[in-house]
Amino acid sequence: MNATANSADGERGAAGSAKPARKPARSRTGGPTASGGSAGAGTAATPAKQAKPESRTAMVRRARRINRELAEVYYYAHPELDFENPFELLVATVLSAQTTDLRVNQTTPRLFAAYPTPAAMADADPADVEELIRPTGFFRNKTKSLIGLSTALRDRFDGEVPGRLEDLVSLPGVGRKTAHVVLGNAFGKPGITVDTHFQRLVRRWKWTEQTDPDKIEAEVGAIFPKKDWTMLSHRVIFHGRRICHSRKPACGACPIAHLCPSFGEGETDPEKAKKLLKYEMGGYPGQRLKPPADYPGKPAPAAGGEPAG
Repeated sequence: MNATANSADGERGAAGSAKPARKPARSRTGGPTASGGSAGAGTAATPAKQAKPESRTAMVRRARRINRELAEVYYYAHPELDFENPFELLVATVLSAQTTDLRVNQTTPRLFAAYPTPAAMADADPADVEELIRPTGFFRNKTKSLIGLSTALRDRFDGEVPGRLEDLVSLPGVGRKTAHVVLGNAFGKPGITVDTHFQRLVRRWKWTEQTDPDKIEAEVGAIFPKKDWTMLSHRVIFHGRRICHSRKPACGACPIAHLCPSFGEGETDPEKAKKLLKYEMGGYPGQRLKPPADYPGKPAPAAGGEPAG
């Protein structure tokens, strides 16, 4: 663009999820039968049957079951950026590109104290903004976007963040992903947030083979009712950040391993997998300095505090 009760949720789900591989049946000669590998002496091997491709109906059912089970694990799923109003969420989402939400949350308090409104930020000295947002990286380009979108909000939208997709994407530095974050969480309008975690997981789960974010959004959106889109996005992103990592997914601690066609890409040993869990799942602070009341983990530290896990 993390214990806790939920660590137990993840472990409980994983414990009953991954089914042990069946041992091949053995012939009277002691070797595996044709169905399990090589045939016994004097027996012709029968070619193994290929697994039947999953139908779309079966995939949709599996996808919706994944969403239901993730809803039980991440009942507290939420946007992991601190914000008090649509403008703060818009700015924080733009800043979140190529950095962590934690870093953004540690940076925005001073930024919003200095520039609480679009009008104030539109008139800001770029050098001052750059210095404030430097920790988020790419601060020069981000400063141009922030001042540009603030100017557009002041001049074209009476200083208010618009609640329409077509208006939001017309703002400097705002694409569909950012727009859906704002619409879904500041205006209650459903949208799918296709960030890097979302892209990775929906392909692992075989919901789509697309790599273009807009096509992923369209194909995944066709699987679920529109009303589910925003919370689906939060759950998938939470799972990607905490368990289904890019390089070392914690397969052995995954509560939906029994529904995942890519099970085994990561660590399958439950004890080793537990050590890969992040944020509240691993007993560490989350990304928000001010998390929701039902968040079961620890608040993140302010800038200069103890680093999160």
